[in-house]
Amino acid sequence: MAAEPNQIEIQDETLLAELGYKQELRREWTLMNNFGISFSIISVITGITTLFSYGLNTGGPGSMTFGWIVVSVMTFFVGLSMAEIVSAIPTSGGPYFWAAMLTPEKYAPFLSWLTGWFNFVGQFAVTTGISFGCAGLIATAATIKNSDFVATPAQVLGIYAAILVSHGLVNTFGVHVLKYLNYISIVLHSLGVGSLAIAVVAKAPTHLTAAEVFQHFYDVRIIEHSGTGDPGWSVRASPAYVAICGILLSQYTITGFDASAHLSEETQRASWNAPIGVLMSISVSAIFGLFLMLCLLFSIQNFNDTVDPTTNYGQPVYKILVDVFGPDGALVLIALIIICVWHCGLFSLTSNSRMMFAFSRDGALPRFFDHVDKRFQSPIRTVWLAAFLAFCLSLPSLGSAVAFSAATSIATIGLYLSYALPILSGVIWQKNFVKGPFDLGRFSLPVGVISCCWVLFITIVFCLPEANPVTSQTLNYTPVAVGIVAVGTLGSWIVWAHRWFKGPVRQVEVEWGQPETMAEEKTAAGPEVVKESKVE
Repeated sequence: MAAEPNQIEIQDETLLAELGYKQELRREWTLMNNFGISFSIISVITGITTLFSYGLNTGGPGSMTFGWIVVSVMTFFVGLSMAEIVSAIPTSGGPYFWAAMLTPEKYAPFLSWLTGWFNFVGQFAVTTGISFGCAGLIATAATIKNSDFVATPAQVLGIYAAILVSHGLVNTFGVHVLKYLNYISIVLHSLGVGSLAIAVVAKAPTHLTAAEVFQHFYDVRIIEHSGTGDPGWSVRASPAYVAICGILLSQYTITGFDASAHLSEETQRASWNAPIGVLMSISVSAIFGLFLMLCLLFSIQNFNDTVDPTTNYGQPVYKILVDVFGPDGALVLIALIIICVWHCGLFSLTSNSRMMFAFSRDGALPRFFDHVDKRFQSPIRTVWLAAFLAFCLSLPSLGSAVAFSAATSIATIGLYLSYALPILSGVIWQKNFVKGPFDLGRFSLPVGVISCCWVLFITIVFCLPEANPVTSQTLNYTPVAVGIVAVGTLGSWIVWAHRWFKGPVRQVEVEWGQPETMAEEKTAAGPEVVKESKVE
């Protein structure tokens, strides 16, 4: 019995060697750990709490509930396509490596470059959305007992910086405890959040009717207390336009499940556990999220007060909790929410650092970042690179009230485009796709087409104006930011990157499809035939 784990380790390292890499990271994650990372990053309590106000004001309860169901189904299609790919290609690089493997050699470097940079930006934008949202929740919690306190943008930014530092320190020196923090996070996000949802709906003095939850449409700009006197987009365009814009809450929340791929080089039985981790995290999050959202919506005591920024503490979820449990009881549950969001940001940074490490290993980032600390077995340099970039993306919050919404849109678009590009490659060049153990069979093509169409749809939607009238404070900066990334990525490729970036770089020279040979080599001396071919 003792020999079986060693055989599993040999098989995992053999597959990784066939893909061109030696085992550098500690491979000790189980299926539960792999699932837990993505589940913690999706963190329905994080997305729903931080964007609950956006959802209520952009379509209202009716759009939130049906939007969640539609988004969950469509995201599962994307997850199916990704699970099939990661089963065949389980590496830390994730989408950009998949794009290179599934695309003809002529186009592989370009598709890998494009996919990698969208994933790169989406990764640290997600961390910004999560941890900056956590800072906002902490600052807002202080107003519940002291209504005279209003945190300034600089104070929120300071809290955010402290949160990022705490995440960086744990990922630097506490890699050996990440697995145990992962178990804690799973418990908090499942039993903890589930208990919170049940407690809220059970304790609420009154409940909204089913019609008020499932049919109530709301457009903030046509309500008198908004003070604008301007018609909302539901009047200027149509209610459907507002409802479609409102799906950002759901789509942003169910994002980050590519972490199961980025952690695949640390996962046992990666060709099975990584794809299952992707699908489990999406499906469980979809169910938990819908349950939590419905419990919160049914427990609203006064809808107008809950959406009014002058009476809802700046966070509608806080208003619901205070109305149901009182200030003291609400603060206890708010502490639980903040702890969950902190764990979400922690593991988002973990995933970021692994992707950036792999991207550097293949030459797209300076070789300085291609480093795993021998003592702590952590890519420390990319941990702090991810934290630094996440902090920089938050700086516009000092002068713009919509910076947080823009960060969530950038994260969503960047990540989903990086998901869709390798899926599209697999659809177009099916002969290049050598399937792994998880195989959709004849459903692979239609599922891939649906996934790509959905990503195209949300990319367009999240670049549309969200508020009316459009001013410097309400402008949707997402198309600007995404445009900068696209122009920078394409421009750098045309000007100089095409000269030297050749896609993923093989470290281990092993012929694909020779597991028996590699197993023997591993048993004898380990796969240590390394080719120093990094880009200088």
